[in-house]
Amino acid sequence: MRLAFVYDRINKFGGAERVLLALHQIWPQAPLYTAVYDQQRASWAKVFQVIPSFIQKIPRAKKHHEIFPWLTPFAFESFDLSNFDVVISLTSAEAKGIITQPRTMHLCYCLTPTRYLWSGFDHYLANPCFGFLNPLAKLVMKPVLKKMRSWDKVAAQRPDFYLAISKTVQKRIKKYYQRQSEVIYPFVDLGKFKLPVSKKKKSKKEKNYFLTVSRLVSYKRVDIVVKAFNQLKLPLKIIGDGTEKKKLQRMAKENIQFLDKHLTDKQLISYYQNCAALVFAGEEDLGLVSLEAQACGRPVIAFRGGGMAETVKEGETGLLFDQQTSQALIKTVSSFKAGNFSQQVCYQNAQKFTREKFIKKFKSLVEDKWKKYQNWKPR
Repeated sequence: MRLAFVYDRINKFGGAERVLLALHQIWPQAPLYTAVYDQQRASWAKVFQVIPSFIQKIPRAKKHHEIFPWLTPFAFESFDLSNFDVVISLTSAEAKGIITQPRTMHLCYCLTPTRYLWSGFDHYLANPCFGFLNPLAKLVMKPVLKKMRSWDKVAAQRPDFYLAISKTVQKRIKKYYQRQSEVIYPFVDLGKFKLPVSKKKKSKKEKNYFLTVSRLVSYKRVDIVVKAFNQLKLPLKIIGDGTEKKKLQRMAKENIQFLDKHLTDKQLISYYQNCAALVFAGEEDLGLVSLEAQACGRPVIAFRGGGMAETVKEGETGLLFDQQTSQALIKTVSSFKAGNFSQQVCYQNAQKFTREKFIKKFKSLVEDKWKKYQNWKPR
């Protein structure tokens, strides 16, 4: 079975990139096609044969791909994938738009339907992040995004099969693309995120802060967390970086600390292990930070409306709040008692999402789909 991977862009490292490395473990010979490849910011991809699109040759495109949203669809449509039996696209944007021949099976592992075109359309339009140019940006963006929506809807019909990273994403695929999908949850790295070595109980002083780990961009709704803790006056540490950081820093009172974005893994894990709870107000596709916190033995306080509700066992490994407002979060944090949550129970819940289980299930599913596809594909 000749197989290839397709991914939106290779210029960072996060949950999706960990998934790609796990898939590489299953199919190490598979090349990786992408719109742009920034080798400096994505050294993890050196294990792949990376094939970037023509956008790679455009000055500044590697670091500022967002400048060329209208070109990216053409980039993925330009790839010749005729030599492969199976193509797996991993995407939250345009990679699903590849064009394959009838004899090639295209399986899309969908991180979410393109957020700024669908579930986050109104939020992105209201917060284009162009500063004083926002009014002009809004006028230009609306017709452009509507045209991109049309392409995205067409492109969404091209995969033969869909996999979703969560039930939340599965519902979005059905709602926006009218496609059925199966759920395969991503994994948490239990070799890295783990319980503290010491069995000695931490003092109250060591666990007197709450923690937020997130990209600091508007749709993550870290602003809700900041507003809530401004009123609660409880210690909050925020780990992350993004376009909203300066704005959030201006909002925050003295009880809120923004930590260095260049933390080592050891430092990050220590912050997880020693917090009272992870706090998150965004509507996540899945929310791997929830699993990372639980793997470190810590409970989670999260918005019920997204994927985190699928990984948190309410009352056992965390608390969920129903409205995406600072007042709802204040009420939930005020009712939180760290002593009600066992680090062993949190860790055991995270163990349901292991790399080994993911690899076994994904490999089996792809092989099964390919066998069935061979029986009915056009000859």
